[in-house]
Amino acid sequence: MPASTVDSSDRASFDQKKAYVAQEEKGESFFDDGREMELLHFVYGHPSIEEIRGSPANVLKAIDEYGRTRKYLMNVGDDKGRIVADLVAEVKPQVMVELGGYVGYSALLFGDAVRNAGGKRYFSLERNPEFAAVIMSLVDLAGLSDVVKVVVGSSAESIKRLHAQGSLEHIDLMFLDHYKPAYTTDLKLCEHLRLVTPGTVLAADNVIKPGNPPYLEYVRSSVDKKRQAVNSEKSNGVDVSSVFGRSADMYKAREGEENLSTEVKGNPNLVYESKLVNSFEPTGVPDGVEITRCVAVAE
Repeated sequence: MPASTVDSSDRASFDQKKAYVAQEEKGESFFDDGREMELLHFVYGHPSIEEIRGSPANVLKAIDEYGRTRKYLMNVGDDKGRIVADLVAEVKPQVMVELGGYVGYSALLFGDAVRNAGGKRYFSLERNPEFAAVIMSLVDLAGLSDVVKVVVGSSAESIKRLHAQGSLEHIDLMFLDHYKPAYTTDLKLCEHLRLVTPGTVLAADNVIKPGNPPYLEYVRSSVDKKRQAVNSEKSNGVDVSSVFGRSADMYKAREGEENLSTEVKGNPNLVYESKLVNSFEPTGVPDGVEITRCVAVAE
């Protein structure tokens, strides 16, 4: 069974000149406190707004400028973003899905990469309707509305709905950057719906900060170990409070309780090859992206 490895080509240093403002300390809000709408006004009121229109790269520069000079934004950022953008160029997905859109940084960066690679659709799934409105506005400003479709609602329900409508039949590349306990349950849901099959590639953000042990354990497990887990477990639940702490608590306080698809067992017969690529948060704090490739179905 393929083992998890750490990419030896990881970047060794972070350019502090491009660092975002530091994330607020424990107990302080670092999202959903008005900064998202403030960002929208900042971009549309930018002195270079005419150069920004129709340019995904320039919209991203404006977002980065806000994050570096005003307030922290929980974006994937330039360093980790390049890892996934390079992956898009390699995989050339016809359909890419992101779970968790926030203010649209990843939708702009990866949606543009999908279009440049000849892809057809980038689905950005975002639960918060206000954040989704920010994404839609910035996607329109960047001229990416023909490729990027923003879907409002919980990730699990949105996946089920898109599949039932026939709008989503297969996922070529999926970027996971939403509610951390939902990484594993949503992946299993996609397996169950046969959206994830051999050839699908997954890129999971924040696997170091704040970390996601249940997800890493799942994508790095052997088929035998996953089969044993399916046979022994009564549910597919995750102990949210003990594993995810502050991030889960803040999400619950801001967004309400997330209904995870704990009844879905997934497909333990899928064979994954997974590796960690070390990188940095836009603040310069070390983080990483787990790149997982579905390579086969075990007999």
